[in-house]
Formats: sequence, C-alpha cells, structure tokens
Amino acid sequence: MRKSASRPRILIAFPVLFAILAAILPGATQAGHFARPFSNTQPAPDTRTSVLVELFTSEGCSTCPDADKLLAMLDARQPIEGVEVIVLEHHVNYWDDQGWRDPFSSPAATERQQKYAFVRHGTGDQVYTPQMIVDGGAQFNGSNGSLAQHAIEQAAKAPKTPIQLAWSGTATENPRELHVQIASLDGAKPGDKPEVFLAITESQLHSNVRRGENAGKALDHSGVVRELVSIGHVKVGEAFDTQARVKLGHDWNTQNLRAVVFIQDTHTDRVFGATEIPY
Repeated sequence: MRKSASRPRILIAFPVLFAILAAILPGATQAGHFARPFSNTQPAPDTRTSVLVELFTSEGCSTCPDADKLLAMLDARQPIEGVEVIVLEHHVNYWDDQGWRDPFSSPAATERQQKYAFVRHGTGDQVYTPQMIVDGGAQFNGSNGSLAQHAIEQAAKAPKTPIQLAWSGTATENPRELHVQIASLDGAKPGDKPEVFLAITESQLHSNVRRGENAGKALDHSGVVRELVSIGHVKVGEAFDTQARVKLGHDWNTQNLRAVVFIQDTHTDRVFGATEIPY
C-alpha cells in the first residue's frame, strides 16, 4: 500500500512546534528526557487515570520526527496532572518504498491504522502519518501538542476499568508468563464487545537514517510496538483472568521493554482501560 501524493500531511514549523511543546511539557525540551526509569516490578497503584496514546509514524516520513518527539516527551515527562499517559508508537510499512525502509515497521501497524480508518470513515484507505489517536477516539495530526493535551484531558474524564498485571519468574526467562486480571468492566453497555490486547513495547531505540525524506537525521523512539496480540474477550459484568505467554525477539533489550495491556471495544474502538508494567 502506498500513500504519498494523496496522503494529507500537515506541516508545522519546528520552532513553532517546539514552543508549543515547551509550553505544555515543561522541561521536556532539555536533552536526556526521552526515557523514564525501568524496574522489574509494577509500581504501587496510584490515583492517576490511565490514557492510551497511539502514534502511527514512519522513519520515511519527513513530518514524523516532531510527532515522535512529542510522544516521547509525553511518555517521559507525564505532564498532565492526575493522568498517566501510556504510549504505543506504531511504525507503518507503507512508507518503506519511499527510499528508506523503517527498521521498526510492520504490516500489523498498517492494518491497525486501517481498522481505525474503517471505523471512522467506512474505508481503510484514509490513513496518514503522523497520526495520533487517544483512547481509540480523538484522532489528529501527531505533531500537534495542544490537541494532544486537550484530547488526553478529555479522555481522562471517562470511566476507566482497572487492570492488574504481574510477571511470573525473572526477566531472564524467555518466554515469560504475564498474569492479567480485570475485576469488572466499568462503563460498558450490553452490546459492547470488549477485547483485551497485549502490546510489548521498547524504548530508547535509535536510528541513523541514510536515505529518504529524513536522510542524515538521527531519530530516537519511545514505546515502539514490537508485538501486539489479542489475549481474550471480556464479558460485560464478568471478571477476566488469564496468563499471557510472552516470547521476546532476539534483538529486544529487556531493560527497555514494557508490557501494555488495554481493553478496547471491537466495534467502536473505545478504550475502557489500560495499564503497563516494565519487563
């Protein structure tokens, strides 16, 4: 699938974008703030509301690096009071024939974006990069910091379903078991079809792009989706309990991995809840 001339791409001057980011993400414009510390246990529960922020991007797209930086800053700085931003960076593959093959791209990322487009527009063809989607709802140009802040704040107002995660064994084991527990779905209606997804993400990834629109640029990434799978369906009004088997790729760095689990309706794309745990 190739989307070039027909793909809408909103250009934002980098100084203007950086000023926006500096305003809404204090301290994030300093170097060295692209990753938060990792540990091998889930942090103690807090009162923050989790919001899932997905970015569809590509190293072959010249307008994507600013969106990648915005996502990394949201992840590292967690700038919105009372909200835990959980990020997924999907690298689509329809830019791979434009001079540079993104090493993190996958057909699965493109298929997920096409599904979002189909639910919204009735066709999977209306996709573009960079695109940000918040809790399966608000969709906009992924470089727009002010829209991201507003969408996250609005999404945090919706009811959220708590999800409990716990690893079995140690981080040296491969594969490893992840225990997922959901007590009861919050905010769902009888006709909803909630599905539980598991994403394995990796941060602190780096590329030196040699060709294409970003030739000569050094790019950093946070929350890159290495794998995304369905691990079951939740019945409205019932608990969910399962063991998910996680097998790692040979080139994944376990110190920079997280497991992200979220509940999403298969018809409306609404996200009922999300959480994450370091590997």
